[in-house]
Amino acid sequence: MSGRPEQLFPLFADLETLEGVGPKTAQNLAQLDISRPRDLIFTLPHSGIDRARRDTVRGAVLPDVITVEVTVGAHRPPRSRGGAYRVTVEDAETSFQLVFFHARDQYLNSVLPVGSRRVVSGKVEMFDGIAQMVHPDHMLPVEEAGEIPAFEPVYPLTAGVSLKQMSKAVRSAVARAPDLPEWIDAEQKRQAGWPDWADAIRAAHSPERPEDIAATAPARERLAYDELMAHQLTLALARSNLRRAKGHRTKGTGALQARVLTALPYKPTGAQSRAIEEIQADMAAPLRMNRLLQGDVGAGKTLVAFMALLFAVEAGGQGVLMAPTEILARQHLEGLRPLAEDAGVVVEILTGRDKGSERKAKLAALARGDIHMLVGTHAVFQKDVEFHDLRLAVIDEQHRFGVRQRLELGKKGEGADVLVMTATPIPRSLALAQYGDMDVSVLDEKPPGRKPIKTVLISAGRMEELVDHLRRAVAEGRQAYWVCPLVDESEVSDLTAAEERFKHLRAALGEGVVGLVHGQMAPAEKDAAMARFVAGETSVLVATTVIEVGVNVPNATIMVIERAENFGLAQLHQLRGRVGRGSAESTCLLMYQPPLTEGGEKRLTTLRDTEDGFRISEVDLEMRGAGDLIGTAQSGLPRFRVADLERQSALMAVAQSDARKLLAEDPKLEGERGRAARILLWLMEQDQAIRLISVG
Repeated sequence: MSGRPEQLFPLFADLETLEGVGPKTAQNLAQLDISRPRDLIFTLPHSGIDRARRDTVRGAVLPDVITVEVTVGAHRPPRSRGGAYRVTVEDAETSFQLVFFHARDQYLNSVLPVGSRRVVSGKVEMFDGIAQMVHPDHMLPVEEAGEIPAFEPVYPLTAGVSLKQMSKAVRSAVARAPDLPEWIDAEQKRQAGWPDWADAIRAAHSPERPEDIAATAPARERLAYDELMAHQLTLALARSNLRRAKGHRTKGTGALQARVLTALPYKPTGAQSRAIEEIQADMAAPLRMNRLLQGDVGAGKTLVAFMALLFAVEAGGQGVLMAPTEILARQHLEGLRPLAEDAGVVVEILTGRDKGSERKAKLAALARGDIHMLVGTHAVFQKDVEFHDLRLAVIDEQHRFGVRQRLELGKKGEGADVLVMTATPIPRSLALAQYGDMDVSVLDEKPPGRKPIKTVLISAGRMEELVDHLRRAVAEGRQAYWVCPLVDESEVSDLTAAEERFKHLRAALGEGVVGLVHGQMAPAEKDAAMARFVAGETSVLVATTVIEVGVNVPNATIMVIERAENFGLAQLHQLRGRVGRGSAESTCLLMYQPPLTEGGEKRLTTLRDTEDGFRISEVDLEMRGAGDLIGTAQSGLPRFRVADLERQSALMAVAQSDARKLLAEDPKLEGERGRAARILLWLMEQDQAIRLISVG
């Protein structure tokens, strides 16, 4: 697949090749992330101004934008410097004034000669009983007035670029939109009533009424679909690329799993059993598995992952479990070791701390196949780590791990199956945007014996009552987390907040009862403080948000979150999931500083009223928007110019099934529609995808 198709060249030329765009304007447009004509044609108007012609300003409800034909009357230059230059004009029924500041007399006399007929358009306001139009947007001779659109599109602007310049540049870019072959399935296009691509571009930029600017207008819906389709094609190509690499047929005997299940004090839930079956079917197939295991806090993902790892070991292979941090890797190890010992399986850990001869010994054992399961951090990615026969890689906490890393890991174990676990329930539309290349298993029921967590809202004024409550709980042998607020971006202030709270609680509850963890501590100190809490040596752990992921202390039954209104919903839900892990009743206290904003109140009441992570994530999406939900910078979420993930999630699902279907019928995109789809990928700058085809 050689370079970019020729018909797209004009869209990828320099901005300065467009009418009215000089170096300065080009520089300013870069602020809007616009560097080529294609970016301009995908920058759609967000509203419009009604410039339909009227006979008179008389009777209009002011202020309003008015377009009217006038006869130019007397000019009154300013009396003093910096004053207003006024030109009286008369429409069919009344007279009003055009007002200019810092204007040159000569210029105004040439544009508005006395006695001439002109069409003027701009905002009219009443001032001292006289209607005035200050700095009209348009002033044209009657024969040229056709240039003023009846409904003028309004574009996003930036410093140094006026609407006039922007509109001119867009018009010039749109004029270059070539006719492209159709990549949308003919039946799909007919049913939706969508126009051809070039017609859609032209229609989206020349709306005739407000409805034409809505996301549901056929032209705009088509362009949104194209964007989603290109993205889903990229994911589908990544998926078939991962799967094309020959997988192993991993077929376990079930013997080790049976031993573990008999040793367990409870039975897996229906959702767990279902997920285990889906994963094993994938592992046994010749294609590589690329599956996402999505489950809410405490839905029992670890057991499912462990069963999958055992399946690999039963088949004579090895498995690796990767965690984002060392503390989590150690926790996984502690959780898995007793289970593994029941089954006679060797589990080891490899992190950045392993050095020298100890590391060498581990690597040798791994290469010989003496270690069956390896738990680790991203250190397992390093060059010198060789497996004897890696069959399965399990990755914990997905969202720090994009498509690119998934392809990277694929290289490590030639043909190893990949299972990714995430405890962040993501609404379906976002799951498709982010993990469209994966198959998804969802754990949507809680294991038995998990008691619901009682969630209470409490105002910061009742702090001392809360400390008393804590004193009694500690006396009964219970443990509590106390999460301090993120005061602002600077680490220093977090730290002082946590230290102040630590001193206050230590004074109230006694020496040795309270521990402290915060982001500024050395990893070893942090681990030590956590370990003391896990061992029950300290009863209360004061922390900044470092504890949100994965930490497991069954005896901790109280979670206090200070200034809870400053946290995001997903974060609050994750923090709350740190308690309720044992058999005792647990409570989560959300302490807020009144008065609450509307958003703050909605977040806290949503949390109080439901423990369903998927429901919580839907509310979060409605409130925050897609980019913020997973932090756009590291989300691996594409930045769409036209499509709106929140409102067009149904369109995303259609695009995903269309993309997968097209590739199933034409894996190398060589047919007529396939070749058109390649043009779409170039147009949408999905270069990653293009490389995948050319490799394939």
